[in-house]
Amino acid sequence: MIFSNVIGALTSDSNTLWMALLSLVVLGVYYLFSDRFSENRGRQISLLPSVTRSQWTSLILSLKLASFGPRDILPYFDNIIKKYGSLIHLKIIARHYIIINDPDDIKVLLSSVQHITKGPDYEMLEPWLNKGLLTSTDQKWHSRRKLLTNTFHFKILETYVPSLNKHSRSLVKNLINASDNGKSIADIDSHVTLCALDIVCETIMGVNLRTQEGKSMNYVKAIKNVSQILIKRIFTFWYWNEIVFNLSSIGREFRKSLKLLHDFTENVIRERRKILENVEQKKPDENGKKRIYSFLDLLVGVSKENPGAMTDKDIREEVDTFLFEGHDTSSIAMTMAIIHLGLDQNMQNSVRDELYEIFGDSDRDATMEDLKAMTNLERVIKETMRLYPSVTGITRTLKEPLHLNKYTIPSKSVMVVVPHLLHRDENIYPNPEQFDPDRFLPEQCNGRHPYAYIPFSAGPRNCIGQKFAMYQMKTVLSTILRYTIVETLGTQKSIVISTQLIMRADYLPSVKITPITNIARHIIL
Repeated sequence: MIFSNVIGALTSDSNTLWMALLSLVVLGVYYLFSDRFSENRGRQISLLPSVTRSQWTSLILSLKLASFGPRDILPYFDNIIKKYGSLIHLKIIARHYIIINDPDDIKVLLSSVQHITKGPDYEMLEPWLNKGLLTSTDQKWHSRRKLLTNTFHFKILETYVPSLNKHSRSLVKNLINASDNGKSIADIDSHVTLCALDIVCETIMGVNLRTQEGKSMNYVKAIKNVSQILIKRIFTFWYWNEIVFNLSSIGREFRKSLKLLHDFTENVIRERRKILENVEQKKPDENGKKRIYSFLDLLVGVSKENPGAMTDKDIREEVDTFLFEGHDTSSIAMTMAIIHLGLDQNMQNSVRDELYEIFGDSDRDATMEDLKAMTNLERVIKETMRLYPSVTGITRTLKEPLHLNKYTIPSKSVMVVVPHLLHRDENIYPNPEQFDPDRFLPEQCNGRHPYAYIPFSAGPRNCIGQKFAMYQMKTVLSTILRYTIVETLGTQKSIVISTQLIMRADYLPSVKITPITNIARHIIL
């Protein structure tokens, strides 16, 4: 079955077939001899619990992973962790991967300032994101992180709240219209993703794409294409070879979509530069309103003050990085929160009661202070990210040995942390499949290992935009619950998730949205 799937994938593209065969020969030579030059490294690897004890088992595993569909990957890793324990080695072609699932070991890795180099899978993101904050390492990462930290200051995030409110209301209006005459919504994730993209494009680039109105759909399609092709490449070892990938049909489709994304970003950068130059020639504030600057505007400002710090290429890589991270990661969390709120009306009413205490009968927009007061909703969001962390894998390539509690991992190994597995460890979270926001009550969190919950990663390379993401999710979800009642027409067991660049849903139950009379009319009108 494995071999037939692999052969089928290869023969679907004749150019890919021949280049893949050549690639396999080259990889085979490298594969057979690559580990024979480091006796000490091999000895350290041999001490680890391993799925691949021989060259042949490694080859079989490599082919097996290449044959997997997106929904097969997480169950496989879940099974081997349960079978072998919280640390497991596997070799794919000539790469040694070590999956760790113990919070103590995870802390050693992620808290380190030495082990900050991302795994080889991130290299495949570079044609899209170049060497931005997500993919860079060493001195460039340190200086860029320091530079960008100020762009996520509380005062700057506060200026984005009007945009969060505006696009959240557009989402609610669309959901109400889609549910007209009692119809259910089968693609709630698509609605939420477009809302998140509108929010991020306006706050990051200063551009209103209006995707919720059906605009800019070529851009939306290009993002989806690039994401799907990249995860296919990461798990298909013959596509690791640049020549094979570039000659394949998916490689050609990748470049076509990528050009659209890069051209769009570059055009926006040029336009924003012109706009900012005109703004500087005018009075600071002619209408008495505080001018709102996007993330891109702030980067352009940095480049003008210090041209050596940020070129247009540097700006593009950071804008592309935050567009990818900012909308995709939060949209899956918001979608799954909606599904679970619709499954439990008592929980939903509890959150709505909290919102009523904050807003009363007022139709006003949420403020930053309102968002901070949504503690009940925050627990729902945190529990959602426990069960459905958007980041499917955190990887590090070791430049020097890593000393864990029981083992020393040699340099050049690739460390892997899978939040989905960690967050469902029954030793940390009793009844891990149960959705229970009370896990995040203060008394429940006391004593829990700080590295047992890492939806935004952890340590020096944690997500720089996690506060923005939380404010975004709170605004969207609170707006939905203020104006509508959500009912999920299915069960939690019917949800099917898959591994792509981020976690996605292969299947979700439909959702019914019912406007709250006299309140929702403000949204519709």
